[in-house]
Amino acid sequence: MRARGETDDGWKWKLIWADGLAGVTLAAYAVPVALAYATLAGLPPVVGIYGYMLGGLAYALLGSSRHLAIGPTSAISLLVGASIAPMAAGDPARLVQVASLVALLVAGLAVTAWALRLSTLTSFVSDTILLGFKAGAGISIAVTQLPSALGVPGGGDHFVERVATLGHQVGGTNPVVLAVATGALALLLLGDHLLPGRPVALVVVVLSIVATTVLGLHDRGVATVGAIPAGLPTIGLPGIRARDVDGVEALAAACLLLAYVESVSAARALASKHGYEVDVRRELLALGGANLLVALGHGYPVAGGLSQSAVNEKAGAMSRMALVVASVTLGVSLLFLTGLLRNLPKAVLAAIVLVAVKGLIDLREIGRLRRVSRLEFRVAIIALVGVLVLGILKGVLLAVVASILLLLHRAAVPHVAVLGRIPHTTRFSDLGRNPDNERTPGVCICRVEGPLLYFNVDHVLREMLKHVDTQPEAVRLVVCDLSTSPYADLAGARMLTRLSSELTARSVVLRLAEGHSTVRDILRAEGLDARVGPISRRISVADAIEAFERAGVA
Repeated sequence: MRARGETDDGWKWKLIWADGLAGVTLAAYAVPVALAYATLAGLPPVVGIYGYMLGGLAYALLGSSRHLAIGPTSAISLLVGASIAPMAAGDPARLVQVASLVALLVAGLAVTAWALRLSTLTSFVSDTILLGFKAGAGISIAVTQLPSALGVPGGGDHFVERVATLGHQVGGTNPVVLAVATGALALLLLGDHLLPGRPVALVVVVLSIVATTVLGLHDRGVATVGAIPAGLPTIGLPGIRARDVDGVEALAAACLLLAYVESVSAARALASKHGYEVDVRRELLALGGANLLVALGHGYPVAGGLSQSAVNEKAGAMSRMALVVASVTLGVSLLFLTGLLRNLPKAVLAAIVLVAVKGLIDLREIGRLRRVSRLEFRVAIIALVGVLVLGILKGVLLAVVASILLLLHRAAVPHVAVLGRIPHTTRFSDLGRNPDNERTPGVCICRVEGPLLYFNVDHVLREMLKHVDTQPEAVRLVVCDLSTSPYADLAGARMLTRLSSELTARSVVLRLAEGHSTVRDILRAEGLDARVGPISRRISVADAIEAFERAGVA
């Protein structure tokens, strides 16, 4: 924050210094994480650095968040790796080509969504679904990294197969590899606890390279990443074949969904902390630009992640210029420092991934969800199990479908409350929640807590008639409180007409109270006011009862 009386030049240099330091810190964090995530995706490790470098440059130009950092993420890395491996038939160059094609399609979809103003579509993916999905993805990612941490070959195309294979191979664990992984894991966890937001992983990488070189750990079965090509990525379109596009369309859509949800969540959290707003629609354009540049640089899909963004923010970033500094630093590293990474143990990369994904498995929040809402807890578990059993791509799609089904379920069976008068007032509230409320003799007051739509009108009609039938006294007046029904379609209006007819046949009067303007418009257009009297926002429940009693119908 700018100090009182600080000159423009002083403030400018303060910004430059803060963003410069944050950018170098972010680059130091990104190098080991990028290598680890690219390995998780089954791609050459250097491809991960391309993602951070090029994605950050594009986002700095197009994004709206001051702190969001763009790069590969754990979930997208696993999703891409698991989905494109069968298409590459073991050819590393082909694998990179297909991964770049996915990034290109993500860019195209993101820009299309931006142009069509579809930024609200992610609202259909609930936090509950994401909680279960992330936990499933975290467990799945952890299982893929355990073979590298144990020094065994691993294998299997799906979670259950991987676990079974690992169970058979665990007896052949290489103790030296396990010691390297355990040591790295301990240092990383200790660093997370004592030095949060600092590039501890880079220190661990340096120490492991020195140890491997000095102690000759290659000869004791410790696998390393090997030669990493030096130089900046070449820019050009990935090879495109029609059958390849058909094979990765669903994957690209899933990557965009994950990328956008994760990016916007992280950007909003940091913007709220620092008192500014992010433009969620512009974030779609920024993601499109970032993935386009990454695709041209032969990388794979990137997103804004909370972990790397937190590093950027805690390092003191004050603008997106920190991403430019990070990209330049990574470019210099690619030109001059890649040879130093030859002896980096793969077990250390596995440890980095394991520490990174522990934040995906939020057991405390899952436990809290079980206490608060059993229904949402079950949905989260469905998403979790779906990722493990069906795989991460189908798990993403299942999570989206589950989100929509949960939304439809809530809309299809809205609660219909019976209201009673709050003692000594003219206001009414739910009798079920407030048993001390007073019933009005001969009157049943119902409130539909949701919109009146074609797929819920039968449920609402049944509930209202059930409440009328179960009143302790004969009912002469039914008041329908519409204050919590923000919308009604034609089926909703006709349901109220049916309700009026049913009640009239029983010599019961129906009155409506406190309808929203959009609801009133369609009810009047359907001619309901001729059957139930005036439909007005100004008519309260108390007014409807008083008018009924004053008319002498009672």
